[in-house]
Amino acid sequence: MKTEMRQRARQRLDERLALLKPENRLTPPPKGWIRAIRDALGMTGPQFAARLKITPQSVGDIEKSEATGTIQLKTLHRAAEALDCTLVYALVPQTSLEGAVKSRARRIALKDLQRVAHTMKLENQAVGDADLEARIEAYIRDEIKDRDLWAARD
Repeated sequence: MKTEMRQRARQRLDERLALLKPENRLTPPPKGWIRAIRDALGMTGPQFAARLKITPQSVGDIEKSEATGTIQLKTLHRAAEALDCTLVYALVPQTSLEGAVKSRARRIALKDLQRVAHTMKLENQAVGDADLEARIEAYIRDEIKDRDLWAARD
């Protein structure tokens, strides 16, 4: 039951995250979003500093830290508010979450089944590869639990 709930949750997240793909649509400008939006609004550094209640010198530090990827989320949120923007924060998986789970389970199953096959071969009890896919699916279904997928096995 928990497995089905997790699977449905992954599918719902996959649907929501699909809106963010391709990720390159959201690639930040070279000097960062803060600087780009501030410049586009015609807002000077001292004006932005006043809205943030910081010194004008700190504006450069904030903009540089965003451009280099070292800005704190809290600071980015404050800057967004000062620019009348909404901060959007998301982790976008390389593949679907469901695909990542299935891929991980398959890798674990293959690794475990190859180990067993090697032992059986040494004992002259080798089995053919004809039903490999069926064995992988059965192994995933019967032996691999969601909670064990990400335990260190690599």
